[in-house]
Amino acid sequence: MTSVEGAWLTATWPFVRGQLPAPPGAVLEIGCGPLGGFVPARSVKAAPLEVPALEDLATYGLQPAPGERWPLEVTGRTVQVAVLSMGNPHAVQTVADVDCAPVTTEGPLIERHPRFPRRVNAGYMQVLDRARIRLRVWERGAGETLACGTGACAAVVAGIREGLLDDSVRVATRGGELTIRWGGGENNLNCAVWMTGSAVAVFEGEIEIES
Repeated sequence: MTSVEGAWLTATWPFVRGQLPAPPGAVLEIGCGPLGGFVPARSVKAAPLEVPALEDLATYGLQPAPGERWPLEVTGRTVQVAVLSMGNPHAVQTVADVDCAPVTTEGPLIERHPRFPRRVNAGYMQVLDRARIRLRVWERGAGETLACGTGACAAVVAGIREGLLDDSVRVATRGGELTIRWGGGENNLNCAVWMTGSAVAVFEGEIEIES
Protein backbone atom coordinates (compact mmCIF):
# COMPACT_ATOMS: atom_id res chain seq x y z
CA MET A 1 0.00 0.00 0.00
CA THR A 2 1.24 3.49 -0.79
CA SER A 3 0.64 6.76 1.05
CA VAL A 4 2.38 9.44 -0.94
CA GLU A 5 1.32 12.15 1.53
CA GLY A 6 2.90 10.10 4.33
CA ALA A 7 6.09 9.79 2.33
CA TRP A 8 6.12 13.51 1.63
CA LEU A 9 5.44 14.34 5.27
CA THR A 10 8.39 12.23 6.38
CA ALA A 11 10.76 13.56 3.73
CA THR A 12 9.82 17.25 3.70
CA TRP A 13 9.50 17.89 7.43
CA PRO A 14 13.18 18.69 8.15
CA PHE A 15 13.33 20.90 5.04
CA VAL A 16 10.07 22.72 5.79
CA ARG A 17 11.37 23.45 9.30
CA GLY A 18 14.67 24.70 7.90
CA GLN A 19 16.67 22.03 9.71
CA LEU A 20 18.29 20.85 6.48
CA PRO A 21 19.12 22.63 3.23
CA ALA A 22 17.00 21.43 0.31
CA PRO A 23 19.14 19.38 -2.08
CA PRO A 24 18.40 19.31 -5.82
CA GLY A 25 17.08 15.75 -5.49
CA ALA A 26 16.97 12.81 -3.10
CA VAL A 27 15.78 9.25 -2.85
CA LEU A 28 13.31 8.30 -0.13
CA GLU A 29 13.14 4.63 0.84
CA ILE A 30 9.58 3.57 1.69
CA GLY A 31 7.98 0.19 2.35
CA CYS A 32 7.23 -0.59 -1.29
CA GLY A 33 10.64 0.59 -2.49
CA PRO A 34 12.60 3.77 -3.27
CA LEU A 35 10.77 6.96 -4.23
CA GLY A 36 13.44 8.33 -6.55
CA GLY A 37 13.88 11.89 -7.74
CA PHE A 38 12.17 13.41 -4.73
CA VAL A 39 12.53 17.20 -4.61
CA PRO A 40 12.11 18.51 -1.06
CA ALA A 41 11.77 22.26 -0.67
CA ARG A 42 10.18 24.74 1.70
CA SER A 43 7.00 25.23 -0.27
CA VAL A 44 6.91 22.75 -3.14
CA LYS A 45 6.98 18.99 -3.19
CA ALA A 46 7.26 16.78 -6.24
CA ALA A 47 7.86 13.09 -6.63
CA PRO A 48 7.33 10.40 -9.24
CA LEU A 49 5.05 7.60 -8.10
CA GLU A 50 5.18 4.08 -9.40
CA VAL A 51 3.75 3.63 -12.86
CA PRO A 52 -0.02 3.14 -13.00
CA ALA A 53 -1.26 -0.42 -13.26
CA LEU A 54 -4.51 -2.30 -13.40
CA GLU A 55 -4.84 -3.65 -9.88
CA ASP A 56 -4.64 -7.46 -9.59
CA LEU A 57 -6.93 -8.30 -12.46
CA ALA A 58 -6.76 -12.04 -11.76
CA THR A 59 -8.17 -11.37 -8.29
CA TYR A 60 -10.99 -9.31 -9.72
CA GLY A 61 -11.60 -11.77 -12.56
CA LEU A 62 -11.57 -9.10 -15.28
CA GLN A 63 -9.22 -7.92 -17.99
CA PRO A 64 -10.43 -4.45 -19.05
CA ALA A 65 -8.87 -2.92 -22.14
CA PRO A 66 -7.13 0.48 -21.80
CA GLY A 67 -9.76 3.13 -21.22
CA GLU A 68 -12.53 0.61 -20.64
CA ARG A 69 -14.66 1.10 -17.55
CA TRP A 70 -16.13 -1.53 -15.26
CA PRO A 71 -19.91 -1.51 -14.72
CA LEU A 72 -20.83 -1.82 -11.03
CA GLU A 73 -24.31 -2.42 -9.70
CA VAL A 74 -24.77 -0.10 -6.73
CA THR A 75 -28.10 0.54 -5.00
CA GLY A 76 -30.12 -0.48 -8.01
CA ARG A 77 -28.19 1.48 -10.63
CA THR A 78 -25.11 0.88 -12.74
CA VAL A 79 -22.07 3.10 -12.31
CA GLN A 80 -19.08 3.03 -14.66
CA VAL A 81 -15.68 3.12 -12.96
CA ALA A 82 -12.12 3.15 -14.27
CA VAL A 83 -10.03 0.77 -12.16
CA LEU A 84 -6.29 1.14 -11.71
CA SER A 85 -3.59 1.08 -9.07
CA MET A 86 -1.16 3.65 -7.72
CA GLY A 87 0.23 1.17 -5.21
CA ASN A 88 -3.32 0.98 -3.87
CA PRO A 89 -6.53 0.29 -5.84
CA HIS A 90 -8.81 3.05 -7.13
CA ALA A 91 -12.22 3.03 -8.83
CA VAL A 92 -12.77 6.41 -10.51
CA GLN A 93 -16.02 7.66 -12.01
CA THR A 94 -16.76 10.90 -13.84
CA VAL A 95 -19.56 13.05 -12.45
CA ALA A 96 -21.17 16.32 -13.53
CA ASP A 97 -20.64 18.06 -10.18
CA VAL A 98 -18.57 16.71 -7.28
CA ASP A 99 -20.54 18.84 -4.82
CA CYS A 100 -23.63 16.79 -5.65
CA ALA A 101 -21.86 13.44 -5.99
CA PRO A 102 -23.02 10.69 -3.55
CA VAL A 103 -19.54 10.32 -2.05
CA THR A 104 -20.62 9.60 1.52
CA THR A 105 -23.51 7.27 0.64
CA GLU A 106 -22.30 5.47 -2.47
CA GLY A 107 -18.57 5.61 -1.68
CA PRO A 108 -18.69 3.04 1.14
CA LEU A 109 -20.76 0.69 -1.06
CA ILE A 110 -18.18 0.87 -3.84
CA GLU A 111 -15.37 0.46 -1.30
CA ARG A 112 -16.84 -2.88 -0.17
CA HIS A 113 -18.35 -3.99 -3.47
CA PRO A 114 -18.01 -7.77 -4.04
CA ARG A 115 -15.89 -7.13 -7.15
CA PHE A 116 -13.19 -5.63 -4.89
CA PRO A 117 -12.41 -8.37 -2.33
CA ARG A 118 -9.68 -6.23 -0.75
CA ARG A 119 -11.78 -3.07 -0.98
CA VAL A 120 -11.04 0.00 -3.08
CA ASN A 121 -10.82 3.80 -2.96
CA ALA A 122 -13.82 5.41 -4.67
CA GLY A 123 -12.99 8.57 -6.64
CA TYR A 124 -15.43 11.13 -8.06
CA MET A 125 -13.94 13.31 -10.79
CA GLN A 126 -15.51 16.41 -12.35
CA VAL A 127 -13.76 17.48 -15.56
CA LEU A 128 -13.72 21.28 -15.86
CA ASP A 129 -11.58 21.38 -18.99
CA ARG A 130 -8.64 19.43 -20.41
CA ALA A 131 -6.26 20.86 -17.81
CA ARG A 132 -8.46 21.08 -14.68
CA ILE A 133 -10.56 18.70 -12.62
CA ARG A 134 -12.27 18.70 -9.24
CA LEU A 135 -12.01 15.58 -7.11
CA ARG A 136 -13.48 13.94 -4.04
CA VAL A 137 -12.35 10.55 -2.77
CA TRP A 138 -13.85 8.02 -0.37
CA GLU A 139 -10.76 6.21 0.93
CA ARG A 140 -10.99 2.61 2.01
CA GLY A 141 -10.85 2.30 5.77
CA ALA A 142 -10.91 6.08 6.31
CA GLY A 143 -13.98 7.57 4.63
CA GLU A 144 -13.95 10.82 2.70
CA THR A 145 -10.70 12.74 3.13
CA LEU A 146 -9.83 16.33 2.31
CA ALA A 147 -7.28 15.21 -0.26
CA CYS A 148 -5.88 11.97 -1.65
CA GLY A 149 -2.63 12.10 -3.59
CA THR A 150 -2.84 8.64 -5.11
CA GLY A 151 -6.52 9.30 -5.85
CA ALA A 152 -5.61 12.46 -7.75
CA CYS A 153 -3.03 10.53 -9.76
CA ALA A 154 -5.50 7.74 -10.49
CA ALA A 155 -8.18 10.19 -11.63
CA VAL A 156 -5.85 12.07 -13.97
CA VAL A 157 -4.37 8.90 -15.45
CA ALA A 158 -7.88 7.55 -16.03
CA GLY A 159 -8.90 10.83 -17.70
CA ILE A 160 -5.82 10.88 -19.91
CA ARG A 161 -6.29 7.27 -20.95
CA GLU A 162 -9.86 8.06 -21.97
CA GLY A 163 -8.83 11.11 -23.97
CA LEU A 164 -10.53 13.58 -21.61
CA LEU A 165 -7.42 15.31 -20.23
CA ASP A 166 -4.04 16.62 -21.34
CA ASP A 167 -0.80 15.40 -19.79
CA SER A 168 -0.63 18.10 -17.09
CA VAL A 169 -3.72 18.65 -14.95
CA ARG A 170 -4.55 20.82 -11.94
CA VAL A 171 -6.60 18.87 -9.41
CA ALA A 172 -8.77 20.83 -6.96
CA THR A 173 -9.64 18.93 -3.79
CA ARG A 174 -11.33 20.15 -0.64
CA GLY A 175 -7.92 20.32 1.03
CA GLY A 176 -6.03 22.19 -1.69
CA GLU A 177 -4.69 21.91 -5.21
CA LEU A 178 -2.24 19.50 -6.82
CA THR A 179 -0.71 19.34 -10.26
CA ILE A 180 -0.49 15.86 -11.79
CA ARG A 181 1.65 15.12 -14.85
CA TRP A 182 1.67 11.88 -16.80
CA GLY A 183 3.08 11.32 -20.26
CA GLY A 184 1.64 7.86 -20.85
CA GLY A 185 -1.09 8.92 -23.25
CA GLU A 186 -3.95 6.52 -23.79
CA ASN A 187 -2.03 3.26 -23.60
CA ASN A 188 1.57 3.55 -22.33
CA LEU A 189 1.59 2.52 -18.68
CA ASN A 190 5.41 2.41 -18.48
CA CYS A 191 5.60 6.06 -17.46
CA ALA A 192 5.86 7.53 -13.96
CA VAL A 193 3.20 9.85 -12.60
CA TRP A 194 4.42 13.16 -11.18
CA MET A 195 2.55 14.97 -8.45
CA THR A 196 3.38 18.52 -7.33
CA GLY A 197 1.82 20.55 -4.55
CA SER A 198 2.49 22.65 -1.48
CA ALA A 199 4.28 21.39 1.61
CA VAL A 200 3.21 23.65 4.44
CA ALA A 201 3.39 22.98 8.19
CA VAL A 202 -0.05 23.43 9.75
CA PHE A 203 0.37 21.87 13.20
CA GLU A 204 3.04 20.67 15.58
CA GLY A 205 2.51 18.82 18.85
CA GLU A 206 3.59 16.05 21.18
CA ILE A 207 1.91 12.85 22.32
CA GLU A 208 2.70 10.39 25.10
CA ILE A 209 2.50 6.75 24.08
CA GLU A 210 2.01 4.25 26.87
CA SER A 211 4.48 1.38 26.85
